[in-house]
Amino acid sequence: MRAAVLHETGQEKLEVHDGVEIPATGPGKVRIRMKAASLCHSDLSAMSGVLPQPAPFVPGHEGAGEIVEVGEGVDNLAVGDRVIVCWMPPCGHCASCKRGEGNLCLAAFGNMGTPSYRHDGQDIFGFSATGTFAEESVVAAGCAVKLPDDVPYEVAALIGCGVTTGVGAAINTAKVTPGSSVVVIGCGGVGIAAIQGAKVAGAAQILAVDPVAGRREWALRFGATEAVHPDQLDEAKNRITAGEGFDYAFEVVGRSATVRTAYDATRRGGSVVVVGAGAMDDNAQFNMFELFFNEKRILPSLYGGTDVPKTYQTVIDLWRAGRLDLEGMITHHVRIEAINDAIEQMRTGEALRTVIDLG
Repeated sequence: MRAAVLHETGQEKLEVHDGVEIPATGPGKVRIRMKAASLCHSDLSAMSGVLPQPAPFVPGHEGAGEIVEVGEGVDNLAVGDRVIVCWMPPCGHCASCKRGEGNLCLAAFGNMGTPSYRHDGQDIFGFSATGTFAEESVVAAGCAVKLPDDVPYEVAALIGCGVTTGVGAAINTAKVTPGSSVVVIGCGGVGIAAIQGAKVAGAAQILAVDPVAGRREWALRFGATEAVHPDQLDEAKNRITAGEGFDYAFEVVGRSATVRTAYDATRRGGSVVVVGAGAMDDNAQFNMFELFFNEKRILPSLYGGTDVPKTYQTVIDLWRAGRLDLEGMITHHVRIEAINDAIEQMRTGEALRTVIDLG
């Protein structure tokens, strides 16, 4: 089969290879024929080394497809099932899962060090033990979440990470309240999903902040009431909130500097929601007095902030009701042989979400 491979961390382009092998579908595993994948900024972060991922590897963690083989001991899935790929599946048994915090389950990390592919005698990993930039993938059965028949594969691919992360941050982690004020810093795919989540939750004012003009235009289309360049944030905060600050600030970039910006844009007693995935050596700084005196809640939000399949279902229900525009987030389509075009589109801000058509 074909797959797109990053051979060394730091390389900017992937190589698409034919003849890539996948392992046998062993116990507790399923083989998925990918129909659609989408590109998330976390893929670029893994390629650059910001997120830890051994190389060589097949990027991609947003995807959807059809099960073509089921391993021994898998009784909840069958050949022909349509599924969303879940890159961090809850095991259902650990302490986090029992508390209803399946998004914090670490069971899947046991598979991270196991190669997912092989080419020319070399083992190749899958990003987050998935690697959806391939025509087929063998994954743990928990990574395959059943997909209703009415949800297109391209929409399901977005739900697999970015949309669930952004919408979940607004409705699960922050619990945005009707009539509140919101600022979203970083308006790529996850930021746009957070804007849509805040709109669904009833926020009255949603300020989008991004240096890319095209992303600011998208933010307005998907529910922001105003969109500004980062240089204009302070003026907008003073005008919209009379200088008090926003009830909720979402940082969707993954940098300490923008976390600090989000903190400063939040009112006393408000919520700073950290959604962006950043580097382990990028440290945010706060002094002890301001943390105590301002009583601002700093809320990290990982993969939607609660049980992942539950958030998938919430997103699907909202999409069915016409409350979320997921098709509109797809601005580009490419075949796998043009995967580097998709990467460049994300780096430049040309694309909001690019879908890789595999089926």
